[in-house]
Amino acid sequence: MKLSRPARRASLVVHVAVSASWLGLTLGLLALAVTATTTGSAVTAEASVRAMRLFADWLLLPCALLTLLSGVLLSVGTPWGLARHRWVLTKFWLTLATTAATAFALRPGVNSALAGMTAGGPPPGPGDLLPGPIVSLCAYVFMTAISVLKPWGLTRRGRKHRAAVGTAGSPTGRRPTPVRGVPTGR
Repeated sequence: MKLSRPARRASLVVHVAVSASWLGLTLGLLALAVTATTTGSAVTAEASVRAMRLFADWLLLPCALLTLLSGVLLSVGTPWGLARHRWVLTKFWLTLATTAATAFALRPGVNSALAGMTAGGPPPGPGDLLPGPIVSLCAYVFMTAISVLKPWGLTRRGRKHRAAVGTAGSPTGRRPTPVRGVPTGR
């Protein structure tokens, strides 16, 4: 399935916008987690964790799922392919892992921290709220970097596809000239 140029552009805009939103939400979660764990005020800590819950329950998962879906659509609808380039495959698995971590670790962790605080428990410690946003932030920055740099070349499947297509896929009938600094996968 190949996307038309307008569909590819629209998908790319959606993918970049929701990916940037996911990154921004994670930065917001990190700021709120730092505030909740370092403030001396129980009221401020609870307000921070309540805000984290809003982000986690209403915004993070939709952004994560839309990032995953738009990324898969772009990969299968363009020449990049889902399993032809190592950087695309790496982004897919990291997005899948961070989406699962958001759904099954981060959200329940924030919800249990808030439940404990509203029941009169102490504010959460740094080990309760900080690891999720820190790990997520590192993963998203890494995925952004490999989206820009496109390292590591082709996968085995990508090399087989390139060999099968040969020069027939090139508009000039020749292999494209490699661009300096861009891996060719050979």
